[in-house]
Amino acid sequence: MILLFALIGRLVQIQLVSSESFTKHHINLIQSSVNQRTQVLSIDSGRGKFYDRNGEPLGHEEVPALVLFPFLKGMDWPSKKVAQAAGISESDLLSAVNKAQKPFAYGGKTPLYLTDTQMDEINSLKIPGVFAISQSVAKKMPAEQLIGTLTKWESRKKQLYPRQNLSPEAHVGNTGLQAAFDEFLLSEGESKLVFHVDGIGGPLFGVDVKYVEPANPLYPVRVITTLDKELQAAAEDLTDKLQIHNGGLLLLNIETSEIRALVSRPAIHKKNPNIGSENNMFSQAKLGSVFKTVIAAAAIDYQLVKPGQVFDCNVTINGAIDEKRRLGTLDFEESFAQSCNRTFGDLAIQLTQINPDILENYARKLNIIGPSGWQGQVFHSEIKQLFNEEQGKVWDQNTDKKDKRLAAHTGIGQQDVQVTPLAAANMMATIARGGESRMVKAVSKVTFKNGSTVVEFPNKKLDSDSISPYTAMKLQTMLRKVVIEEKGTGRVFQGLPYEVAGKSGTAQTGKMKDGKELYNKWFAGYFPYKNPRYALVAVNLEVPEDSGGINPLFHKMVMEVYRHDQNKND
Repeated sequence: MILLFALIGRLVQIQLVSSESFTKHHINLIQSSVNQRTQVLSIDSGRGKFYDRNGEPLGHEEVPALVLFPFLKGMDWPSKKVAQAAGISESDLLSAVNKAQKPFAYGGKTPLYLTDTQMDEINSLKIPGVFAISQSVAKKMPAEQLIGTLTKWESRKKQLYPRQNLSPEAHVGNTGLQAAFDEFLLSEGESKLVFHVDGIGGPLFGVDVKYVEPANPLYPVRVITTLDKELQAAAEDLTDKLQIHNGGLLLLNIETSEIRALVSRPAIHKKNPNIGSENNMFSQAKLGSVFKTVIAAAAIDYQLVKPGQVFDCNVTINGAIDEKRRLGTLDFEESFAQSCNRTFGDLAIQLTQINPDILENYARKLNIIGPSGWQGQVFHSEIKQLFNEEQGKVWDQNTDKKDKRLAAHTGIGQQDVQVTPLAAANMMATIARGGESRMVKAVSKVTFKNGSTVVEFPNKKLDSDSISPYTAMKLQTMLRKVVIEEKGTGRVFQGLPYEVAGKSGTAQTGKMKDGKELYNKWFAGYFPYKNPRYALVAVNLEVPEDSGGINPLFHKMVMEVYRHDQNKND
């Protein structure tokens, strides 16, 4: 009797109590029993998908495919008619079916693309186990660190959705936009073709193949990103061709403050997505002389530079003769164009003596510290579009801001200064807009499957104070002189079809490799100068001083943007 009651108890547990979450592995027994007696072809996982700003799919493709079930090998079916309609060899068709152990799309990794006419003709034959359908096929994801990664880890699922009993096969967002928009993207159920079979895999005749899709026809949703698929492809191709192994680029549309292209290297490792998943465009790094833009803005507002004042640029910020770069005697704007360290070290000392917090205040006004990404309330939840965006810094917590030596090194973007490429691009966009600070967007809206809008993300201003239009105008002139001056550090960009304004930066990292000191190399700018449309930052991290220049990447990307715009206008 004890044994009988124990068996009854076990049966109750299996059939009633734990049928959807059996043992510590949370096995869904109902789903497992269905899997045991069916042949299934997944058409779509049901998870929301990403598209570029023009509605082009990112990371997937809708393929009109010929789907075949393996039980056809034991049937007499009009294979000749199917082959003729699909435009393929009957022998190849029969061979593929005979080799099949489960439902499949004909052609494998290179699926057969059917026309609408071919699909209609095949489906009109009404053959059990033969279908012409549109199937979602995964492709290499562009901007992979921005879009992010998925995981099936149970611990992650329980952390995010403790009250939902998600399938062991269900994916949830782990990084990037996949994580930031996970609640929108979560699958409402996959679309699939299901056919019931007997114990040895034969068809149960009288039971048709069923098309199963989510109960809610509005799903899966579509996340419309701000990326331009063509510009993104060009950016990735250039970054890899120029062998940027640690760094990348970020292209912003200035008017809308939207990301048009983003490349982060190293790429995500195929077998271990945790390797390379960090987005270097959202991670802080030593900035170097690009930070002189902040010093220049503060010096303009506080009128530190008198008319006709010049600086001795033959010496370093410590007062020693500069053996590497003797620039002579330069005025304020020439010092900026040629990136004279002594000038901006001296100005930083003067500013910190006036107020120790001035450098931080102006860094915040120019958006290079603090958050840059879009955030706000959506359906009573706080949405932050840019996953794990770091916020940069000017000083470490315990640094003496009035120490003249430390202030001088801070003024040239060394010491404690750390900034993300995203923030540097946002600074250039702010200057180009005349001082107006805006949040950066990676997603413009989320729509239902039928195209109706779930939520739209408007352009938003940042809460921080901004520089004045006058200061922005002065900075615009100085950034342009970096390029047009005969000895400017950006003179290599003079011949481009779009006039460029910007600032170079080379920062010591304090790291060594093969006996050589490693540097971060930057160029941050915007273009066209007279009618600004794009802000662009290119960065190569931790490379030797005599190699790994970043100017070719910036130069070639401007050319790609110009060609893209010309083609669009044509």
